[in-house]
Amino acid sequence: MNLLRALATVSGMTLLSRILGFVRDFVIARTFGAGLATDAFFVAFKLPNLLRRMFAEGAFSQAFVPILGEYKNKRGEVDTRTLVDHVASLLSMALFAVTAIGIATAPILVWISAPGFAADAGKFELTITLTRITFPYILFMSLVALSGAILNTWSRFALPAFTPVLLNVAFIGMALFAAPYFDPPVLALAWAVFLGGLLQLAIQLPALRRIAMLPRISLNWRAAWADPGVRRVLTLMGPALIGVSVSQISLLINTVFASFLKTGSVSWLYYADRLMEFPSGLLGAALGTILLPSLSRYHASENHIEYSRLLDWGLRLTLLLAAPAALALAILGLPLIATLFFHGAFSADDVLRTREALAAYSVGLTGLILVKVLAPGFYARQNVRTPVRIALVSLLATQAMNLAFIFWLDLGHAGLALSIGLAACLNAAMLYRGLRRHGIFTPQPGWLPFIFKMLLAMLVMAVVLWFGMGSEASWLKNGTLGRLLHLSWLVPLGAGAYFATLWVLGFRLGDFKRRAAD
Repeated sequence: MNLLRALATVSGMTLLSRILGFVRDFVIARTFGAGLATDAFFVAFKLPNLLRRMFAEGAFSQAFVPILGEYKNKRGEVDTRTLVDHVASLLSMALFAVTAIGIATAPILVWISAPGFAADAGKFELTITLTRITFPYILFMSLVALSGAILNTWSRFALPAFTPVLLNVAFIGMALFAAPYFDPPVLALAWAVFLGGLLQLAIQLPALRRIAMLPRISLNWRAAWADPGVRRVLTLMGPALIGVSVSQISLLINTVFASFLKTGSVSWLYYADRLMEFPSGLLGAALGTILLPSLSRYHASENHIEYSRLLDWGLRLTLLLAAPAALALAILGLPLIATLFFHGAFSADDVLRTREALAAYSVGLTGLILVKVLAPGFYARQNVRTPVRIALVSLLATQAMNLAFIFWLDLGHAGLALSIGLAACLNAAMLYRGLRRHGIFTPQPGWLPFIFKMLLAMLVMAVVLWFGMGSEASWLKNGTLGRLLHLSWLVPLGAGAYFATLWVLGFRLGDFKRRAAD
């Protein structure tokens, strides 16, 4: 399989999900605005969503895929299926327990994740109710991650990339049609989370059956625990949890800080994070998804040269796409936010405050995406210690910067976003240094001219966007249709200027074709 085509497939499905995600946020912003109810929901949703990213899409996937790939390549179908059954059984039992505990201890979890809410009894109780409804999301999404890991190992990338669309459909449908039937209306968003998780799991089961890998769940936890493959997955999961989830832990701690700031801070950070996740999901998550199975196969076959070349390919493609995306977000922050969210209860001040957070996030966007490409370079080799040490350093740096930016420089919510971005750059730099120092990665020739041409193309794009954007005040004065029309030609113009400059400088699409490992 052509990895560039696989990347296009995964990114295309992710693009569809992200577009619907913006429709979702448009509907939520128009219906609920940015205030007490949305602050409560975003905090309630953040905890199960954080656990999903950490356990399901983070530590579990990074630990399970390399071992599953090893079983698939070196062992028979019977052993591979047994591993899948045992992992699924143990995971399901653990998730039921975690979900039950989470629902029962919701007041404690809310107090820990947003202690500032305790000063407002109504806001605190609403957040507890929303948390209890959304918490089963971690159960559904962890099983979705298991299904997706199996399908990706069998090179079935499209369906796992499509499943997030269903969550956005559930959000849009519940916000538009069900909210008036709930008291308070924001409860509809919590039930959308529950419904979306259930739908995502259901859609993957037929695909697993077609490749004869639909897990057979058993309550015999002793048999699952005794499986050596399961023990290896669990051994890798613990350290990997820290290594791949440092940014999510930082976001949770940032919510604690934000809960003490001005009302609306949690929502401003959320909307800015949604915009940042657009390129992050299209590039970082997609590249990490397609790289890990091939890296695992190269490691299993001890093909160190192709392993290094594949990492080089991933890094070049990441910089070629992520760096201009970060620059474009910084320039077009206000136009994007005004077009997507400046409706109904979402005020002009909300636009300006969200733009501040987005500008700060954009500083570290490239680093955040690079982490998702560099970390698999370690995990495919089942090396968990190095990224764990790096992640801990990054986490400590994040909190030190939080204290400095909020209490010393008084940057408010924008300081929280900036600390996340700078820490991501530090994480990426240390991961890169570790790959070089361990002899895992050796850069291929041509990096200096590659960087020079990329920077020149970015300069051309920045000039085009800056002059094409016009005054920022006009984006707040124009109506929705005017903003949409302006943005509909401005974004393609900037992208066209960037890629046209690259073409003139000698870049060709064929230069980035790459076959997956057999």
